Amino acid sequence: MKNAGSYYLIVLGLMLCAAGGVFTWLMWRSFERASGQRDWEEVPCVILESRIAERRIGPEVPRDFGWQVLFGYEFGGERHTSGLHSVRGRAWSHARAKAEALVERFPAGSAQVCFVNPADPGVAVLKRDSKGPGYSLWFPLLIVVGGLGMIAGAGRAIVAAARLPRPAAANSSEDVGGEAFEPGAD
Repeated sequence: MKNAGSYYLIVLGLMLCAAGGVFTWLMWRSFERASGQRDWEEVPCVILESRIAERRIGPEVPRDFGWQVLFGYEFGGERHTSGLHSVRGRAWSHARAKAEALVERFPAGSAQVCFVNPADPGVAVLKRDSKGPGYSLWFPLLIVVGGLGMIAGAGRAIVAAARLPRPAAANSSEDVGGEAFEPGAD
């Protein structure tokens, strides 16, 4: 196939556009969620429970440590409890020190500030999500632009190849300078 390389670049460009588009959408969704949390109301809360949790997935896998929290707060005249550090939750880690630091930062019985979703007062967090993904949208968008550039370049190459004159067949006679030319004849 004459333009196989160009078609390959078009497929590669489409895959880059798709991957960049998916990551752009995921990052935008995360940014939107974090921006929406800026409207959540700040209310006082009390840490009811703060402890280190352990788990082991398999006998050959090191132990993981996590932080579990439960806090109480009042919103709209009603009492609620939540166990969310953030909407994303808290990741498990092989480092016990990370969980210990959170237990020290949020000890049981301490007064803290939490953020309550006014649309669903049963959802509250101790830490709002970062809006950082919104400030990094340029990177997956750059991948999309690169994919579009590959598609455009390959498309131009295909169009240019289609416009080139086609060479005459090898075993036909051509009129050269008014004389008939036969290939292979002397």
